[in-house]
Amino acid sequence: MVTHIFDSTLRDGAQAEGISFLVNDKIKIAKALDELGIDFIEAGNPGSNPKDLEFFQEAKRLKWNHSKLVAFGSTRRCNEKAEFDANVIALLAAETEYVCIFGKSWDFHVERIIHTTKEENLNMIFDTIQYLKQQGKNVFFDAEHFFDGYKANKEYALKTIQTAENAGAECIVLCDTNGGTFPDEIVEIIKEVKKEIKTPLGIHAHNDSGMAISVSVMAVLAGCEQVQGTFLGYGERCGNANLSAIIANLELKRGYRCLPHGNISKLTATAHLIAEISNFELGDTLPYVGRSAFAHKAGMHIDGVYKDSKSFEHISPETVGNERKFLISEVAGKSTVLAKIQKIYPEIAKNDPKLEEIISIIKDLEYGGYQFEGADASFELIVHKALKKFNPYFSVENFKIIGEGPSELEQYSASAIIVVKVEGEIEVTAANGNGPVDALNKALRKAIGRFYPVLNEVRLADYKVRILDGKESATAATTRVIIESTDDKTSWSTVGVSKDIIEASFKAIIDSIDYKLFKEKM
Repeated sequence: MVTHIFDSTLRDGAQAEGISFLVNDKIKIAKALDELGIDFIEAGNPGSNPKDLEFFQEAKRLKWNHSKLVAFGSTRRCNEKAEFDANVIALLAAETEYVCIFGKSWDFHVERIIHTTKEENLNMIFDTIQYLKQQGKNVFFDAEHFFDGYKANKEYALKTIQTAENAGAECIVLCDTNGGTFPDEIVEIIKEVKKEIKTPLGIHAHNDSGMAISVSVMAVLAGCEQVQGTFLGYGERCGNANLSAIIANLELKRGYRCLPHGNISKLTATAHLIAEISNFELGDTLPYVGRSAFAHKAGMHIDGVYKDSKSFEHISPETVGNERKFLISEVAGKSTVLAKIQKIYPEIAKNDPKLEEIISIIKDLEYGGYQFEGADASFELIVHKALKKFNPYFSVENFKIIGEGPSELEQYSASAIIVVKVEGEIEVTAANGNGPVDALNKALRKAIGRFYPVLNEVRLADYKVRILDGKESATAATTRVIIESTDDKTSWSTVGVSKDIIEASFKAIIDSIDYKLFKEKM
């Protein structure tokens, strides 16, 4: 069984709050979707803005291995010929083999929103599809608000898609545009539609009631052959159906072929790439592709997974290109620590005395406020040091911070002087920064940078501060700082704890640099 995947990240996804794709961004995402093996990429509405038209012009010069690009637009305007309609002309200018047009299927929208008659709306659907077919295009018809329209006026909603069928649409896509229809309603309506329509059906769901994935999967099981959505669920309001989850659900759980053979293993990497280009943080708890999708924290769960992964995992994470994570925390047991250590040093056994030593170190640190759940790099450094695998690359002998109140004329608000011993040499450097932590970070890099130029690749990606006992100690409270660093190829997190927020931050920064240097030497 085959289900055709229709991705609208570049069109419907671009309507999400906070997203604004450049043409180059759209090209990168489209190429990633093509590499994954998505059947159709709805790349924009050439009639709505010059940027989308520019994309189609640029895309014509590129090679597409699998995906078909689709230009999106609406039916012709009321009382106007299709061949003279500006939107239809723009669709043709995109020069794509496939076009997707939307039209009204809810009589409420016909009469109250676009202010025309129900008969003219049917003419608009028929004329537009027929004209595009005459121009050699394959046409998908999105029946906007179909399910609301069906519940309000079944006869008219059916008439709109029958008109699209008679005009020659290749696929008729039933849209839950307001995202409020339950999966059981969707299934029943699709069953009724299939009695009247012989053209292949598709589903286009929005997530306003949190059921877009369920709606889409159930629609396929009820007979829809095309699924529309956005790869990570981006979209207006609460978003669209999340294709990354839908693809995995259909292919791994129901035996539908959604991607070329073997490409399901690229799912997670594609998700991370699209999130990065979109400048949206990938949700940790997203099914299948999130960083926490296969993360285990409770000791009993970890012990079960360690013995047999299917005890607490519905699929193997490697199937979708993800990985298993064991989280170090106060509820984690010996099996948790062992499992994490064995990812680095497989030879460590359960009865190894070094395991008890590492557990003791972690418990002492956690008692003092450390948390390794979100700081895997700091945990790894503890293991390397306990197993005598780590030799320090530098040592900070002393540092001093000079802070001043910012003024409109000052570019920096703090300075740092640092004394570092590196490869037997003493380096004394100073740097300015936007705050004491930034100044210290710059001064340290300046001091050791000539010895380790690889550090030029590293930058701070995130910085989180947690006050651990603020009620008791007020401004002298113990502070935990977790920083995320990246070299644009991979990311790692480190932690520092102190009653001094600058010292806590500096500990995390030193761990980050140590981790990067150790990985480079491995």
